[in-house]
Amino acid sequence: MVIFVASALTYLLLVWAGGAIEWLEVVIAIVFGGLMAVMARRWNPDITLRHSWLNPIRLARFVVYLFGPFLFALIQANLDVAMRVITGKINPGIVRIPTGLNGDGALTLLANSITLTPGTLTVDANDKSRELYIHWINVTNEKPGAEDICGTFPKWARRIAE
Repeated sequence: MVIFVASALTYLLLVWAGGAIEWLEVVIAIVFGGLMAVMARRWNPDITLRHSWLNPIRLARFVVYLFGPFLFALIQANLDVAMRVITGKINPGIVRIPTGLNGDGALTLLANSITLTPGTLTVDANDKSRELYIHWINVTNEKPGAEDICGTFPKWARRIAE
């Protein structure tokens, strides 16, 4: 149901030109959403989608995170990487960080937040130990904590997705 609604709404948003939406477009959106839902179920029949992501409180927390801590970290990381490129002071390496996150959604949110921030790239995730392997542009500690690399991202991922 989630895939159906998300697909249909995405289609409608893409074809919307600011005025009224034609009834034919709504029909196409329903057909498109149905096809996407059927294909998703066939591609991965074992998937169980939780509807907790539709919780307005979680969505509000995500928006606050996106335009608050994440945006601030993104700007700060861009400036840091620019200075490192200009000065040549880099010490790249791959480090392992324990996340302490239990849910797959929270781990995915954290990994994507790290990857979208310049100077870091999530290389691998260990599902059993819930650790991430991060390529970091300036390794200052051989065994860093999550706070050393991504600040408050794990706390926000826990608030939003767990």
